[in-house]
Amino acid sequence: MLFQSELASHFRLTISRENRIFRRSGSSRSLRNSEMVPPILSLVLPSETGRVLSIQSHTVQGYVGNKSAVFPLQLLGYDVDPINSVQFSNHTGYPTFKGQVLNGQQLWELIEGLEENDLLYYTHLLTGYIGSVSFLSTVLEVVNKLRSVNPKLKYVCDPVMGDEGKLYVPSELVSVYREKVVPVASMLTPNQFEAELLTNLRIESEKDGREACNILHAAGPPMVVLTSININGNLLLIGSHQKEKGLSPEQFKIVIPKIPAYFTGTGDLTTALLLGWSNKYPDNLDKAAELAVSSLQALLQRTINDYKSAGHDPKSSSLEIRLIQSQNDIRNPEIKFRAERYT
Repeated sequence: MLFQSELASHFRLTISRENRIFRRSGSSRSLRNSEMVPPILSLVLPSETGRVLSIQSHTVQGYVGNKSAVFPLQLLGYDVDPINSVQFSNHTGYPTFKGQVLNGQQLWELIEGLEENDLLYYTHLLTGYIGSVSFLSTVLEVVNKLRSVNPKLKYVCDPVMGDEGKLYVPSELVSVYREKVVPVASMLTPNQFEAELLTNLRIESEKDGREACNILHAAGPPMVVLTSININGNLLLIGSHQKEKGLSPEQFKIVIPKIPAYFTGTGDLTTALLLGWSNKYPDNLDKAAELAVSSLQALLQRTINDYKSAGHDPKSSSLEIRLIQSQNDIRNPEIKFRAERYT
């Protein structure tokens, strides 16, 4: 595939450049050359899908952030390198949690380390929850750096800011997302509340949802998926793909069943699945969304059933998703939820 040949060419150029450096530097450097570690096979022999850099949170126990995104993408054939923006013992819905938070400078140090070893070639960047303006500003620098290496890099952004009218992050992040992140994103996956924050548009109908997508297209990303909007008691996903600037986007909806329970990590998983499938079907975002929604719903139903089998009332608390047990539904989902295109 084209990606494989491009990446192999990039790696050959890197090796050639390094060899010239070794020859110029004398015998001691040549000795070090002979003792170099083996090549990175994900660069030399890349997968047909791509290499993803995923900057998200991490928990030791449970599946949120990178724990919810990396494994599904790997199942779909991607090489994924995670950077953990936080490392917590568990997600913050528990009574207590402990851990560490990565700051912007530490993030940039990791990027510099990758760059110094010619490891910065990625096809996709994926970001989720980000808790500070300084860290988000560094992420924007990362986007620029990655695109200087691969101008075709796709940036998939889940602009995690809040839900159901409640803001989870400092209010200053909203303007940074709106003014700086949206313009450089390739795909944006906000929920209803986040889409309202980004567009300054109250979404009270399907028409409003489609208009919100149009506003976001005008600002930057060719692909927008409103992952969950509640219209007259119905839960919908609305997707929109503007294949060329100036053209009307292809828009669709998928009706999603309401499950009377609260789950953690589902937004992170949804965005990862949308990245995975949309790259496999680049001209068919509605099919990618069908596959993503069908995988997610199968996983949620298994989670509900397993909690019931354990004697726990699923309505009584937030539930940890059954990710590992649902890997067949991730790799080969049965499409049970169909997209309906708007005309």
